[in-house]
Parts: sequence; C-alpha cells; structure tokens
Amino acid sequence: MGNRNDHPGEQTAQDPIRLLAVRDAPLSVDEILAAVGDDAAGGTALFVGTVRDHDGGVDVASLGYSCHPTAEVEMRRIAEGVAAKFPVRALAAVHRVGDLRVGDLAVVAAVACAHRGEAFDACRQLIDDLKREVPIWKHQTFADGTEEWVGA
Repeated sequence: MGNRNDHPGEQTAQDPIRLLAVRDAPLSVDEILAAVGDDAAGGTALFVGTVRDHDGGVDVASLGYSCHPTAEVEMRRIAEGVAAKFPVRALAAVHRVGDLRVGDLAVVAAVACAHRGEAFDACRQLIDDLKREVPIWKHQTFADGTEEWVGA
C-alpha cells in the first residue's frame, strides 16, 4: 500500500480558490459552503464575522464598511499565500461593504482540506491575513455620539 499522501485528495487542489469577492449585498453562509464543497475534503472550517452591538464597552449605533478598489486583488494575493502554505482543497471568502446593522454578516470565509487540523489552521490564517492586510475600513458610530475608523 502506498503512502496516503500519494492520493490526489491529500494534495493541494490545482485551483483551490473558488470564490473571492467584496459585495454591497447581504452575504450567504450557504453560498460559501457550497463554493468550498470538495469530495476529497474531510474537514471544512468556516468563519462568520457578524456586526456586534458594542465595541470597547460602548454601544454601537451604526457601522459601515468601505474599501479601496484593490481590495479584491489583495484578497486574491492572501488566498494564494494560504493555498501555498496549506494543502487546501478549496477556499472562499466574501466581505461586505456599505451600511450594516447589528447581526448582519460582515465577512464569511471557509477553507476545505483533507483533514480538520489543516482546515482550521488555514481558515485562521486566511481570516487573520484578510483582516490585517486587505484595505477594508470600518466606520463605527457609537450611541454616545463618538465615532471611529478601524483599519484606516
């Protein structure tokens, strides 16, 4: 019997990046999960970022995201880096822009790999790098009338 890593399902897919987008419409977890569906994946890790009702101990009254025109190009660069570092079968990420309400989905990312540990690690790397490097900025207005830009 050969080494289990010899099986094509144990390797990185030829084109694992299935969906990357910045949208001004509501996001769908089902769409992201469908995009990363892969028969050779034994584990799929999903991250869903939602708008919460507070930040730093202060109530959030409103929130909006905006982005630089290169945001999707940067998302692709990051996704390619994650796919190069981990044995990714499939990867998808979508970020929302525009005005959002508490409970709205702000970002959804998923990674499918042959094994759960790889999927968890790759998804964590993906979302951390997206938040740190993609030029998407959050403008929060608080209930007390103050406001702040995050990521700008």
